[in-house]
Amino acid sequence: MSTPAPSPLPPLLSVENLRVGFPTRTGLIEAVRGVSFTLGRERLGIVGESGSGKSQTGRAIMGLTPPQARVTADRLTLGERDLLTASPKVRRGLRGKDMAMILQDPRYSLNPVMPIGRQIMETLRAHEPVSKAEARTRALAMLEAVQITDPERVLALHPHEVSGGMGQRVMIAMMLIAGPRLLIADEPTSALDVTVQLEVLAILDTLVAERGMGLIFISHDLRLVSTFCDRVLVMYAGRVVEDLPSARLEEAQHPYTRGLLNCLPRLDQDRHPLPTLDRQAEWSQ
Repeated sequence: MSTPAPSPLPPLLSVENLRVGFPTRTGLIEAVRGVSFTLGRERLGIVGESGSGKSQTGRAIMGLTPPQARVTADRLTLGERDLLTASPKVRRGLRGKDMAMILQDPRYSLNPVMPIGRQIMETLRAHEPVSKAEARTRALAMLEAVQITDPERVLALHPHEVSGGMGQRVMIAMMLIAGPRLLIADEPTSALDVTVQLEVLAILDTLVAERGMGLIFISHDLRLVSTFCDRVLVMYAGRVVEDLPSARLEEAQHPYTRGLLNCLPRLDQDRHPLPTLDRQAEWSQ
């Protein structure tokens, strides 16, 4: 008698028809227009140019849109938790514990007058009833997990005393110390040089694999996303125009995605000057 196949795991995150609008004097401006996707325990890349709505999508999931913004969706759930109906207090409790977001530049995210160790410990103690001694021990372990070689020294430093790459590692440690299931990384490597970028990506890759997390990686860099992520969403003018596995990115059908791919430099071709993207009005419809 054959053993029945195990049922697939439910999505970690479900987003259906997400819309984010901002009221202006001339009417409502929609930054996100009907975005839908699901996320499992995988690395999902969201790529697009500035203004495409990718960061606003991440902020809406986290509940970090400005108070005047209008956020609607047919479905927005983290596991079984309905994020749309959750109160502000519940959303605050979820941030850090169940979902976390790494922003682009740690210089604007870390408190400049508070030691790094105190900031990491404060994040943990906001979600778990642990002593200062245990919080310190776990903060040191988390700094080691993001490959900081002298965590005791870094724990006592202030943000201005560390490099950009180390500051980003500190931010990753702070966001992961409470063990979230979902991590949103919004341009986490854009302010770093190429070698440090690779180190940070390797850290994220290891931590996601070891902890069974879901990762949303937001970036302008189509090539970076295609090599690092399992799946790619391409956004344009607030909409998802392409959703496909990263290994099949070359099979993309939408002319915007094809245009982005065509603009990439290639080692085997003389492409000077590089072609530019010829946008069409119907892409925004």
